[in-house]
Amino acid sequence: MPMNDLSKLRAPGWSRVVAELTAPAQDDKLFLVRLVSVLAQVSGARQAVFYQVAPQKDDPSDPRPLLVWPYGEVTDAQGRMVVPAEALYGGERCNEANISNAKESRDAARASGNSRQAAVFSLGDELMYDPNGSNTYLIAVPISGGLPEQAAAAPLLGVVVLAIEGLSRQAIQTTLALVEVLAGYVFTHATNQALKKTRSASAALDLAARLIAAINTVEGFKGCSLQFVNDLCRQLSVDRVALGWVSGAANARRQGTTPGAGRTGVRLTALSDTENLDRRMAMAQKLEAAMEECLDQEQTVLYPPPALQGDAVLSQAITHAHRELAATDAKLKVASFPLRLTDAKGERIIGVVLLESGGDGNIELTTIELVQATLDLVSPVLAVRHSDDKALALRVWDSTVKAGAWAVGPKHTVWKIAGIAVMVATILLFVVQVTYRVGAPMELMPRERRTISAPFDGVIAVLEKGIEPGVTVTKGQPLVKFYTHEMELSRLQADSELQQYEADFNDALRAGELAKTETARAQADQIRARRDLLTSQIERAQILAPIDGTIITGDLKDKVGAGVKLGDRLFEIADLSDMQVVAKVDDRDIALITSDPENPMTGEVSPKANPSFVVPFKVEAVVPLAQAAEGTNAFEVRGRLERTPIWFKPGMEGQAKFNTEKRTLAWIASRRIVDTLKVWLWW
Repeated sequence: MPMNDLSKLRAPGWSRVVAELTAPAQDDKLFLVRLVSVLAQVSGARQAVFYQVAPQKDDPSDPRPLLVWPYGEVTDAQGRMVVPAEALYGGERCNEANISNAKESRDAARASGNSRQAAVFSLGDELMYDPNGSNTYLIAVPISGGLPEQAAAAPLLGVVVLAIEGLSRQAIQTTLALVEVLAGYVFTHATNQALKKTRSASAALDLAARLIAAINTVEGFKGCSLQFVNDLCRQLSVDRVALGWVSGAANARRQGTTPGAGRTGVRLTALSDTENLDRRMAMAQKLEAAMEECLDQEQTVLYPPPALQGDAVLSQAITHAHRELAATDAKLKVASFPLRLTDAKGERIIGVVLLESGGDGNIELTTIELVQATLDLVSPVLAVRHSDDKALALRVWDSTVKAGAWAVGPKHTVWKIAGIAVMVATILLFVVQVTYRVGAPMELMPRERRTISAPFDGVIAVLEKGIEPGVTVTKGQPLVKFYTHEMELSRLQADSELQQYEADFNDALRAGELAKTETARAQADQIRARRDLLTSQIERAQILAPIDGTIITGDLKDKVGAGVKLGDRLFEIADLSDMQVVAKVDDRDIALITSDPENPMTGEVSPKANPSFVVPFKVEAVVPLAQAAEGTNAFEVRGRLERTPIWFKPGMEGQAKFNTEKRTLAWIASRRIVDTLKVWLWW
């Protein structure tokens, strides 16, 4: 008989039900697993399904099943779960094929979730409680989250749908009321969770306050570190506490910015009840290895790890180094905690605290939460103490302050003025910034330039009037013409032969002589190709200007009537209205030159023909291949002139200055010396 008889609420079975629902649960998932199981067993349900109901009412896949009871073999003989609660959520067990009356069950969950009221639904079309209708019903109970005082506006965790069979009307009413009462224990769980967090926060705040008060009474980071581990050891009643500090270089290596393979990122800084610490000891190296293991995983590590039902995160942590540390004592418990800090640089781990406890010890799951919350409060104070422990920097700062007070004093006026002058000059030298200008030899070259070569082996017949270097021509203007008489005669002969072969082809085709037909066709194709080649050469015999520009090379006055070979250069034409700068930048300066098309680098050129004349330009491209010349390596940098004076000519040389970043005068004056010393002293 189902457990729905209200007269037996004092029975031991009901006591176990209440005890199970009020027992502490690690999280909401574990409590929901318990709640669904209890509701199903108490109501005598054939099946229970927990649905997640989303706000979108039109979604056909909503609600979504997350839990399906019965769960199967998930507990041991003592009733403890042998699989984590997360393993029961989703997956194949929540497939709708495993849910009886899946569509009706989903509709019931949607209706109950929208109304936020428990309800009973019949699987048929008849009215509920109709004695002639179906005797199978679905009880849908919404499960809300939050505290009891937030019940009206609390978020909906989901809806439990129970499939009930073989109950009378009175039994259904009793079961519905009982299920609603048991579902209200979710608020007890929320209250317990809130109370647990409050107690944990209060205990962590109290412990952190005592630790901070103790370490602030000691001078120096080493002293406060030793005070911290000793006090934490006494407060937690553990055997040993160790503090490891993460250096900035180690953080860089962990982020992949600095090579450091094979080197530890944590340095053992303090050990409880140990004033003189020798890091060469085997025990110290094992402690650093365990701390490194915690640092790599960026989470708390506990050895021996807890069971799955205790804490899934701790149970799955890697504990190789912790196991080796605890190998000497079978009862030793080891826990390491990251010291987290959040500041302007972001969230990072600045250290690791390791606890050791033998025997029964005090390292339990509740202790883990307390220690981690405490360390999150203490870590900013330790970071400040570590930052303040810079004796050399503080001494330098104090000396600077005293020197300033001495400089404005009433005695030694001449020396004070000289000192102030030197100080001002030094400040100007190291503070005032100007644009650093990189110089390089340059040459002016036309941006658009065309080379005209001989199209075939031939003889120059005509050179158009006035075609000589320095003359401006327009696109399509005739320049020179080749002799074509022989080619025209050859083309006429080819036309005649082509007609003959085509006639032979037609005769052979009419006579049905296939061999002669193919021969005539091949000969005709050969003659046709030769004729087309001659036609092309005749058409290309007239050389035209390809662009608007000026002839800069090519004087053919003495070559009229002379023969030229295919590819011989005849003319070179360039547009002199658009010149570009081609600078040879030394490889020592090329790193300062950028070619960003959205924000191009600027500069100025000054030709040797008029050194006082300056024309601005913008960098367009940097040729990535260096060119060796006169014992130096140089890169070619090309730029566009803002304007092109009419007297600028191709090949004109001069000096280019590139406007790079703003630098201090000291940096500019010492750059070459510093770079040379870096090269000499590098090893």
